Amino acid sequence: MSIASTNLKAIVAASITFVMISVAAQAQEADLNDESELLEALVQADPAEAKRLERQLQALWSKSGSASADLLLKRGREAMDAEDYRAAIEHFTALTDHAPEFAEGWHMRASAFYNADLIGPAISDLERALTLNPNNYTAMLGLGHILEHINQPELAYDAYVRAQSIHPHHEDVSKAVSRLAPQVQGKSI
Repeated sequence: MSIASTNLKAIVAASITFVMISVAAQAQEADLNDESELLEALVQADPAEAKRLERQLQALWSKSGSASADLLLKRGREAMDAEDYRAAIEHFTALTDHAPEFAEGWHMRASAFYNADLIGPAISDLERALTLNPNNYTAMLGLGHILEHINQPELAYDAYVRAQSIHPHHEDVSKAVSRLAPQVQGKSI
């Protein structure tokens, strides 16, 4: 076998490896951006894999497609982290005005409203967020938490069960379902 033949085989092997890696990377990228695939995998995942899928879904749901909307989301989240709920509400209101079809804006403003003890507006925004993205289990969890807080255990339980059907390994959802099940068993939901 000649040196040229050996080199050619090495080049072909390297090219095939490069193509295979590129195809695998493209497939992985497609998975990261396909909500239905991520949600389907989340239901089937073990708890460790569920954490990874949850991060991917949250990242996907946080993409607005607009640089200015992304900036408002970032500023609102920073205000939430600083517990400046008034500023967070202002940023998220600007976001919902700018991008009314972006579910995460409504979800985040609902969180800010709740933290500012504005329960009615929080529920309203969660309903809007869930209309835009009915798969957002964290919005359902938030709605369940508020409903439980205002002494509506049957409705809270229903919200938690809906969230659990999407994300069976979410620890807070599982605890809430277990906590409320004895209260609502035997009652129609």
